[in-house]
Amino acid sequence: MSQQTTNVKPALGLPEFIALMALMTSLVALSIDAMLPALDTIGAAMGAQDIHESHLIVSLFFAGMAVGQLFFGPYCDTRGRREAIILGLTIFAVGTVVCMLADNMQTMLIGRVIQAFGVSGPRIASTAVIRDQFAGEAMARVMSFIMMVFILVPMLAPMVGQWVLNIASWFHIFTLFLLVAVFTGTWFWIRQPETLPASRRKPFSWAQFFRSSLFIVTHKPVIGPTLAMGCVFGGFLAYLSASQTIFQGFYGVGEMFSYIFATLAFSIGLASFINSKIVMRLGMYRVTQVALIGSVVFAVIFLGIIEVFDGLPPLVVTIGSLFIGFFFVGLLFGNLNAMAMHPLGDMAGLGAAIIGSLSSIIAVLVATTVDSYLTVDLFPIGAGFLVFFTLALIIIRMSLQRPDKPAESLS
Repeated sequence: MSQQTTNVKPALGLPEFIALMALMTSLVALSIDAMLPALDTIGAAMGAQDIHESHLIVSLFFAGMAVGQLFFGPYCDTRGRREAIILGLTIFAVGTVVCMLADNMQTMLIGRVIQAFGVSGPRIASTAVIRDQFAGEAMARVMSFIMMVFILVPMLAPMVGQWVLNIASWFHIFTLFLLVAVFTGTWFWIRQPETLPASRRKPFSWAQFFRSSLFIVTHKPVIGPTLAMGCVFGGFLAYLSASQTIFQGFYGVGEMFSYIFATLAFSIGLASFINSKIVMRLGMYRVTQVALIGSVVFAVIFLGIIEVFDGLPPLVVTIGSLFIGFFFVGLLFGNLNAMAMHPLGDMAGLGAAIIGSLSSIIAVLVATTVDSYLTVDLFPIGAGFLVFFTLALIIIRMSLQRPDKPAESLS
């Protein structure tokens, strides 16, 4: 199938469209990162037995998204973008209310999984809305603008969560999520028309689903980057889930946590920006392999530092080390996804859902395993980085033996 060109004339001006799509895609990051300052507080309120239960508030969110992406990927191609987005936001709101009414950890986690399932709708369908209206360089330009806004959310969300905790309670972090969901859904419904006309919608086919799944798991240029992405993101998710415990629990930084988190998130954003400047010149295969080698070197050095300081290096050393390491991680996220998607051709929509789901499941398993060993020091985090970054490098080396050739020819 030839590459899709622009089919629908944009109904909104570019600034409004970018703002709306950025808000839509940022709801995922907001739902995760604004929770971080409140994890221990929520855990205590819900009767959590240990810190690992509180970490599940973050890690299980990605499990819900893994299922949600598989549902909403085909759904938005079958029923249209508007219906998928509104349904997803509605489910997200229901999950938010469940969290607000929770009085035990089990109910809280159920609410978080429902939230995550729902937020997959706007995440998947908003990308489709952009693709429907823009193609080639125009789409790249729009996505660049959206990513510039998106990068700010992980930096600011913990500060917002801390601010809500300071003036109210953890309950009202969920109130904030509810207000954002209602505002976003109303804005989208009023201003953005459907971009996938009925004539172009495709009925869901189990046969196509299984064909796409079989292609993904049997073709090295697809499954390799997918598995590597799961390993890399799993190592990072272990840190993300435990970040509040690490900085507020181990280091006792208090409200400075949100600023430390923002600093480390900036490293990933900086890497994403630099990658956009160099990837067309150097190629995503070369950038990915250099970044993976850099990640492994970082993990070796970081684990050595942890050993030297008996498990807990000075705060400034930990922050500096993670800043450098997360720069390499930031180079990997977009490139590994692009590499996995490159051979998919006309199964791109369903393939994206399967790849996103599979890599998320792997990441959750990795993160929960690593975090289960986290007690009083950083050894589990450092070891998790080393093991899974190294595994990702090995997988990429084995699956992309001829990176100089287009991925289609490798399949």
